[in-house]
Amino acid sequence: MSEALDILYRDDHCVVVNKPRGVLVHRSKLDRHENTFLLQTLRDQLGQHLYPVHRLDKPTSGALLFALSPEAAAQLQTQLEENRAEKHYLLVCRGFCPQRGEIDHPLKPVNDFRRTRHKSNNREAKPALTRFQRLATIELPVAVDKYPSSRYSLVKASLLTGRRHQIRRHFKHISHPIIGCPKYGKSTHNRYFAEQLHAPGLLLHAWQLLFTPLEQSETTTITAPLPNSFAALLDRFRWQIPR
Repeated sequence: MSEALDILYRDDHCVVVNKPRGVLVHRSKLDRHENTFLLQTLRDQLGQHLYPVHRLDKPTSGALLFALSPEAAAQLQTQLEENRAEKHYLLVCRGFCPQRGEIDHPLKPVNDFRRTRHKSNNREAKPALTRFQRLATIELPVAVDKYPSSRYSLVKASLLTGRRHQIRRHFKHISHPIIGCPKYGKSTHNRYFAEQLHAPGLLLHAWQLLFTPLEQSETTTITAPLPNSFAALLDRFRWQIPR
């Protein structure tokens, strides 16, 4: 990673950065070939140890919170676990999804390593809850798939639990897969957005993080700017996001 990370917030206990799409947060056995890690890059940039409070998948961009000590990490993680902190995402999905709703659908843990991905997953599903609100829609006069036109929605999704790939799996569950997702989406739509609309990659962005900084009493809202290609797509569709 040649450029410095965009720091959105910093105090004596934590730092929030705008994670670029396609970058691993930390070293992973699943991606042994990777040699760029956000955690190490940020440590080098700030010159101190850091402790992840939560995580974002490699293809997801947006606000990511790190603590500057193990004690601060534990306190901030408690805010997330008790839903005293909020994580809001922006995404583009296939179809006109409902105006608003909750997806209450338990999820099994995702197999971590390639050697286990073809094995049956007999682990118990855990509660998973995602709340969402549709912000805008568009119908394009293009037969991307089997229909003569193609519909898409801009959605704000909020995590009430923190299962791996939760938003991507939940939107697949309600038959509105997220654009740009090779694992849970559809290749024809992903390819159309990448090649024709110049919007490659997963269209899922950790847009806002609301939490109470340690030694403070009021909630702080951190907003992460969208990746350039995501922002350009919104302009192309004339979609607006809340201020």
